[in-house]
Formats: sequence, C-alpha cells, structure tokens
Amino acid sequence: MNFTEWLIFFLVLQLVHFAGTWKLYQRAGRKPWEAAIPIYNAIVLTDIIKRPKWWVILLFFPIVNQLMFPIFWIETARSFGFNQRKDTILVVLTLGFYLFYINYATDTPYKKDRSLKPRTSLGEWVSAIAFAIIAATMVHTYFMQPYVIPSSSLEKTLLTGDYLFVSKFHYGARAPMTSVAVPMIHDTIPLTKKKSYLFDDNFEERKTSIWNKLQLPYMRVPGFQEIKRNEIVVFNQPADTLLDMNQFVPDRNYYKPIDKKTNLVKRCVGIPGDSLEIRDGYIYINGARTVLPNRAKPQFNFWVKSRGSLNELTMLKSYGVREQRGKNGTYLYTMTDEEAEKLKTHSKVISVTKHIDPKGQLAPEIFPHVPSLRWNMDNFGPIYIPKKGVTVKLDENSIPFYKRVISEYEGNQLDIIGDNYFINGEKTDSYTFKQDYYWMMGDNRQNSVDARRWGYVPFDHVVGKPVFIWFSKDDITGDIRWDRVFTTVSGDGEPVSYLRYFLIALGLYLLYSFFLKKRLKKSKE
Repeated sequence: MNFTEWLIFFLVLQLVHFAGTWKLYQRAGRKPWEAAIPIYNAIVLTDIIKRPKWWVILLFFPIVNQLMFPIFWIETARSFGFNQRKDTILVVLTLGFYLFYINYATDTPYKKDRSLKPRTSLGEWVSAIAFAIIAATMVHTYFMQPYVIPSSSLEKTLLTGDYLFVSKFHYGARAPMTSVAVPMIHDTIPLTKKKSYLFDDNFEERKTSIWNKLQLPYMRVPGFQEIKRNEIVVFNQPADTLLDMNQFVPDRNYYKPIDKKTNLVKRCVGIPGDSLEIRDGYIYINGARTVLPNRAKPQFNFWVKSRGSLNELTMLKSYGVREQRGKNGTYLYTMTDEEAEKLKTHSKVISVTKHIDPKGQLAPEIFPHVPSLRWNMDNFGPIYIPKKGVTVKLDENSIPFYKRVISEYEGNQLDIIGDNYFINGEKTDSYTFKQDYYWMMGDNRQNSVDARRWGYVPFDHVVGKPVFIWFSKDDITGDIRWDRVFTTVSGDGEPVSYLRYFLIALGLYLLYSFFLKKRLKKSKE
C-alpha cells in the first residue's frame, strides 16, 4: 500500500476503535468523543488502563506495534473486570473485537483502583517475557542486529563463523516493510522451513493479495553518516527474487519483499556517481586504482607448481583458503599477493601463477549479461553506478544496465517497443534515478558471488554497518577464536580484542551489586 492507502487504513482503524470503546471511555469518566481522536485516544486510554504514556510511542513502530496492540486490548478488558484467563484468550483470538462485547453487551463498571500486579506467578512471568520480547524486538529492528558470517567472500577481514553486531543507526534504521511477520525472525522460521511472514510470492498474484496490500511503504530514519567507499555493508541481496541467485538472469521467478531478501555482507567498492572498472582483478574508480583499508586483504586464485607435497605449507593458508590438487604437482591456492610472493621463495616451489580470466574472455553469468561486452570476473567495465537525481540517456547500449533499476527497484512500468522506450506509458529517451546505488564485492575476489553477477544494490536494500565481532568460532574445527572475540570490524592495524576489559568491567559490576545488596539487607535489619 502507498501512503494514501495506509492513511485511509489508519482512519478506518480509528473508527473501529471508536465504535468498540466509546462507552468504555464514558464509564471511565471520559468523554465519548475522546475515543475518536487519533493518537489522543491512545493517550487517554493509557490513563484509563493506568499504564505509562510512552506506551503510545510503541504503537507507531512497525512489528513492535503488533506486540503492543494485544497488550492494550488485554489491559482495557481487565480495567472493566474482565480479567479471567478466558477473557484474555478471547480478546486476543478475536483481534480485540471482544471489546465490542464488553462495550455493548455488558454494563460492568470501570475498575479505577484495580491492582496492576499480576495475580499469579505465571502471570508475572508472562508479563516479564512479553516486555523482554518487545524490548529485544525494538533493539533488533531499529538499533542493532546480530548477524553471522555465512561464507568466505570477505576473508580475511571477516571469517566464516564470525558473529557480528550490525548497526542500523549509522546509515539510518529502515522501518520494516513486511508488516505481518514473526518478530526477530528473518525470512524462515527455524526448524520448520516455513516463511516467517505473510506474503504472496507469486509474481502474477502479488498485486491483488490481501497480505501484500499490508506491505508498508519504504521509510528510513535519517542516519548520521553516508556509506563510504570501501566500507563493509550488510544488505538485502537484490537477486533474491530468483530461484537460483548464483545464475542470475534479469527476469523474475517469484516475488519477495525487500526486507525479507537474504542478508549479505560485502565491501562497498563503488558509491553513487563512480565509474568502476576491474582490470586483471584490481578495482579502478574513476580511472585510478582503488586504495583499500589496511585491514582489507584481497585474495586471488594462484596455481602453484611444486616438487613433491606442499603439506608443510599449510601455515600459509588461512580460513577459507581453497587447495586443490592438479596434475604434475600443481595446486590451486586462494591467497593474497603478499602470501604468493612469500610462497615463491620456498625451496619446493617451482612457480606461482595468478589465475586471471584474460580481457575479452566471455563469462555469460556476468552483469549486465550482454555477450558482446565480453566481460568476466577479472576484467569488467567500465560501468557507471547510478546516483539519485542524475539523468541518463536510454538506448540499446544503456538499457541492459538500467532496465532492472527502472522497473524493479524504482517501481516503474517499462515497455520497449522497437527502438522506443515507454515509462509508465510515456515515451522517453532518458531516465532520472530516484535513489542511490552501490557496488558490493567480496575481498575473496574470484570466489565471491557479488555485484559482478547481479549488479547494483539500491539504498533501500541497505540494512546496516557491521561494527563489532562479539563471538567467533571456526566452523571446521569447532574452536573458538578468542583473539577475534570482542573486536571491532573497522579501524586501522590488526584487530584488538576487548574481551578482557569487558570481563573486568563485568566482574567489578557483580562485586558492586553483591556488596550493595548486602548493605541494603543490613540496613533493613
């Protein structure tokens, strides 16, 4: 739904609220019309149910409000004496419409002095758990989200098995667009393989589905910094509307909401307005070879020819390095240029040759999937990265780059008839971009499924910025990487673990709490 449709939906909800509660407001000593004024009615309701006014704020945060509405319904029913377990069940199962029964079919008085303390220990536990879930959902959705590195595309900066905290406020927290979903669960409910959200994935029926109509428009809280070139970014993969994301083709297979597409983490090597080119594996921005942060260690595939076994050289391999036995004592290693130079000095090594797809060798899976360009993973471009407000000319050469931007990412109807282009029914020979785009790639250059396959990443797909590694475990050996626990993602020099400082601070806090409780106990005696 667009903003107008959501405004109408919001006003309808207000009418439903008024119809179901105006008598209850009157019984509580308020005026009936107070139940009809948007927002004000919620503030008045908090007075009626004897709950803090800041609860009203939570009603306007998508996903969080789905947890708050039932609490408001339950508290309203209890304020008029309907506090049995069956009442709680009925008010939740009827989505609050049980209040219509209380409003019109009963005359129970308002319980002005009702106790807010749970009547049983079970009720106390349920209340505590409910608000713990609400707090966690608020933090997870709008401030900081945990994330685990699933692949080796950013080796050796981020390792497979690193557990991250991803900041959502650096670039601005994006409000959830899928309004009916399980809190803190991404796209699949664990162990069930069922979707965690209500949405019709069928591309043909998605526009008429009632669940799809409940999609929220794209909204983002202003951030305090822009995405910088060569920063690591978590984002929703644009190609996650395809049955096979590795074999990207421009046309859809099914539809998937933006915020429910697969989360990926890559390095943003190109920002809006850049001209990007890859020459023999190295990235050039606006004609100059890019300078990466000192923690970035790009890796390539090298053919290593040796005399005999190279088992003793495993010390040169890091997590994620691929080793493959070839013919005549030849191995395939994935490593940095510096490691390759070191390997050349070994007495058993005959030669070390970087595996590079030569310029002009076609790789059909490469964006924008135009065979005549003859681009590949190692020799690619130049390509322009779209910037908001910039206008580009549309012709047979440019349309393969921007077709998906115009139709999918920016929601226009694009029709191509011969050499003519029609956007939303109007003939045109140019297009002005509505948002910024980015170019995301892995540091493991030849073993990363990234923008070279599926193209630009729109800003509305950006999730956040990885800031902290709170845990790290080697998926192969099962060992905990203690030197990576409590380290920062960005910064200069080698990562430094702050685990010892955290444990010291935690120990001091526990000691303080112990002696404080002991002192309070003595004072009561």
